[in-house]
Amino acid sequence: MQIASAYPVLLSSDVAAAADFWRARFGFETTFDAGWYVSLRRQQWELGIVAADHESVPATHRRPTGALLVNLEVDDVDEQYRRLVLDGPLTAVLDLRSEPFGQRHFILAAPDGVLVDVITPIEPDPTYASAVVTPTSGSNA
Repeated sequence: MQIASAYPVLLSSDVAAAADFWRARFGFETTFDAGWYVSLRRQQWELGIVAADHESVPATHRRPTGALLVNLEVDDVDEQYRRLVLDGPLTAVLDLRSEPFGQRHFILAAPDGVLVDVITPIEPDPTYASAVVTPTSGSNA
C-alpha cells in the first residue's frame, strides 16, 4: 500500500482561534479554509482543524480534541522557549528542562486541550541508551 499523506486533524470548538494559534506561534500557513475546516502547512508538515460539531464528524465523536500531545522537534528549544514564553505571550504548562531519556523540551497549552511539546533531542542518559532503536528500511504494509 502506498500512503500519499498522513497528518492529524484536530476537532475544535473554535476553528479560527485554533488555526490562528498554529499560524501565529509556529508559522503554519493556510492551504484551505472553508470556515468549518482549515488545512495548514509548514514545510512538509500538515495539520488539519475541523469544527467538532460539523456533520462530517460522526455524531458519537463530536467533541473537541483533548489530551493530545503534538511534538514539534526544533533546532534550538531554548530559543523557542525565549520567543514563546519568556519574551512572548504564552505560559508553559511544563517549563523548559532536560530529560534523561534524551530531550530538552517544554510544553504549551494550545486551544481545545491540545498540548504542544517543543523538543530538541539531546544525548540520552546511559540508562536510556539501550532503548534507542534504529528503524530498518523496507517495512511497508
